[in-house]
Amino acid sequence: MPMLLIKGSFHLSGRTRPDGDTVPFIPDYVGEWKLVRGCQKLEPEKDGHVDVRLEGIDALETHYTGNHGTEERQPRKFGDAATDALLTWLGFSDIRRTLDPSNGHENISATPDTVSGFILTSGSDIFGRCVALIGRGAPPRPSGYEIEVKTGLLKETANHHLLTEGLAYPTFYTSLPADLRQELTAAVQQAKADPGKGVWNTTSGALGDVTLTGAKITGMSSITEDAVILPKLFRRLKEYLSLGNTSLACFPAYLGGAADKFRILSDTPSPLRTGLHNVVEITNGETIRMTHPSEELLFTEK
Repeated sequence: MPMLLIKGSFHLSGRTRPDGDTVPFIPDYVGEWKLVRGCQKLEPEKDGHVDVRLEGIDALETHYTGNHGTEERQPRKFGDAATDALLTWLGFSDIRRTLDPSNGHENISATPDTVSGFILTSGSDIFGRCVALIGRGAPPRPSGYEIEVKTGLLKETANHHLLTEGLAYPTFYTSLPADLRQELTAAVQQAKADPGKGVWNTTSGALGDVTLTGAKITGMSSITEDAVILPKLFRRLKEYLSLGNTSLACFPAYLGGAADKFRILSDTPSPLRTGLHNVVEITNGETIRMTHPSEELLFTEK
């Protein structure tokens, strides 16, 4: 698949808030942001950076507000681990977290404060972020041109690395071609085959993913402290609970209203569905689970 290659550097200013799937990037030539297609025109900050959202993966949320309520995060262990793994892979070290007393936000700095690299993008998202595969060091081709991205190049990206390490969930949209989805799915299966790796830790009593087995929801702390679940499901639950809901009785209707559009890849035929309530089950009024792993879902961009 052809993707636009942009050479530049990843930056941490001490006032930035990267996480396991988003990091600030500044092209060597800032004007190359104009070459990025998509539903939302990219508007770089004064220093030229735009937040780059890693294509095909979703790491645990470290600071999510959404449309309702205050900022929340998923269990710290894996959110911080994914952030550290991404930054370390890019070439940062001595990663430091500092609480900003003016707003209570946790900012991240590291050594050095900038490392060279490149992105491979097919466009922006509705939030004004550049969605991309990200690479470190020297790019394989000149900046500002489209190149064909095959699985060999995909394996050299942070996107692939984080899935292999079990520190992110696969989350696929139609912009990602089938061969690249299949390679990322293989990386996830490799991580899941190791019973103690990352969010897939299934050893007795360990904190690990319960998206398919079920999470008991009794309040906000259930998803911020107790249960590791697919970040997309976390975001929907967080907003639902922030509205003051104290039970899951109306959550299926809320999911229907959120109107996520997707296909179940393992179904034949695979009709377009609207709403995650199609793949969510609630038992005993408080235990929620998804009926399909995220790598079997193919979402349509909003």
